[in-house]
Amino acid sequence: MLGSRLLYIGNGTKFQSAAKLDDWFETIGLTVDRYWAFSDEFPEKLDEYDGIFISGSPYGAYEDIPFINREHQLIQTAAERNIPMLGICFGSQILASALCGRDQVFKRDFCEIGYKDLFVRGPAKQDEIAGSLGKTVRMFVWHNDEVRDDHPDMTILASSDLCPNQIWRWRDAPVWGIQGHPEFTRDQALIWFEENRSRMELDGANVDCLKSAADDAVEAKSMLKAFAKVVKARL
Repeated sequence: MLGSRLLYIGNGTKFQSAAKLDDWFETIGLTVDRYWAFSDEFPEKLDEYDGIFISGSPYGAYEDIPFINREHQLIQTAAERNIPMLGICFGSQILASALCGRDQVFKRDFCEIGYKDLFVRGPAKQDEIAGSLGKTVRMFVWHNDEVRDDHPDMTILASSDLCPNQIWRWRDAPVWGIQGHPEFTRDQALIWFEENRSRMELDGANVDCLKSAADDAVEAKSMLKAFAKVVKARL
């Protein structure tokens, strides 16, 4: 018998990032079907999926690009079927755009980049994926686009000093967005930072300092494990 099936949607210029999160989900017991939305790969139907993960992208969720428009429709269909969804970075932004309106995502005046201790909000204590977090949770953040925090269908679970909506949930449904990057281990982050050195420096980062600060983000990864548990519960 196959395990719970996760639809993994890749939105990057390369399907797999240094974090290899699709492979990681398999190591914790999920059957992963991979689709590279950036290259216009989508499943024909969602009937067999117990959960959906949505990756980052260099694009903005508000852009009028065919694969982004198609992904909006997929998210809306999945929400109607109450399929659990988790998005990271662009994934968080396109969830917000699809479910709360395209004006819910905007381009910041400057980039927020670096390791941050996010402030965990009160509602997180009762949340299925954020409930084990302490008063703060540390992770790397890097974004020029941002999800607004003022929509009535959003519950804000964590914030940074510069971004009030770092982690959020849609209504009381199993749908979550994480603006930062809990997926990278320390060793993976070192590779990722070097791969993106020039772009990160343009965004105001000192990459050598980032590499010195890199860690495994163990507490933040608890949210990924908890999401996988939510997916498995649907089997």
